[in-house]
Amino acid sequence: MENKNNVTEFIFLGLSQDEQLENVCVVLFLFFYISIILGNLLIIVTIKISDQLKSPMYFFLRYLSFVDICYSSVTAPKLIADFLADRKSISFQGCIVQLFLVHLLGGTEIFILTVMAYDRYIAICKPLHYATIMNKHRCSWMMVASWAGGFLHSIVQTLLTTQLNFCGPNVIDHFFCDVHPLLKLSCTDTYVVGIIVVANSGMISLISFIVLVVSYLVILVTLRTHSSKGRLKALSTCASHFTVVTIYFGPCIFIYLRPSTTFSEDKMVAVFYTIFTPMLNPLIYTLRNEEVKNAMRKLWSRKVNLERK
Repeated sequence: MENKNNVTEFIFLGLSQDEQLENVCVVLFLFFYISIILGNLLIIVTIKISDQLKSPMYFFLRYLSFVDICYSSVTAPKLIADFLADRKSISFQGCIVQLFLVHLLGGTEIFILTVMAYDRYIAICKPLHYATIMNKHRCSWMMVASWAGGFLHSIVQTLLTTQLNFCGPNVIDHFFCDVHPLLKLSCTDTYVVGIIVVANSGMISLISFIVLVVSYLVILVTLRTHSSKGRLKALSTCASHFTVVTIYFGPCIFIYLRPSTTFSEDKMVAVFYTIFTPMLNPLIYTLRNEEVKNAMRKLWSRKVNLERK
């Protein structure tokens, strides 16, 4: 890769060049990152240990939490370290690896959220066939397909980027390596690559979001025939998932469903889907889900009883 490029490293401008603000951001984002790790680990451990949370929905939620931990770990530690650094640099190879991982995990999260919506659709609209359709074998294959989809999406983005020439400058107005900022630095024509990026990233986000919205409209229509108790329980679960979908897909569609241009707002939007969404997911699924809250209470009670013994 170095043979066809004059650039061997990139320099991030980061979120801010104000030293005092960066000192505040170190503490703030370190708190966010620790919250992401602990919150999502709590979800994973609770689902793994609890006998109550064995349905396919919690199988997918456990993997969603795992992806959130990995996704934030690709960008957050580097961002926090750069707040303390005078020179925010990353090697060319490191930049490509970060780009690949961001899109691998981001794409996988999109597909997992789509699968979770399908799970809710089957549970509410075809309850008698739910156990047959969403059996353990099929759920496992859905998870494999989600990772495979994320990999295919990411490898396309990465291969396209590695074919570009970078002659200089090498300053990225961002806090991690992403396609649009890199296209802006390329010294070759990026029109075709920009169109493919929109088709690959933007359309995946938009189509998945439309499928999710349609599935929830069908669910809402179906719920009219359910009892009030069943309707409230289903709405509570679906509301949690739809909230997560909205706060994740909204920023992704804003960033990727447009030509290869960059806006000053892009960095803050990227913070939202790389940091805030993984941090909020455990809160959303916990606060609105009685089964998860009860399982956590039992887990805590078991821990307290063991300590007393």
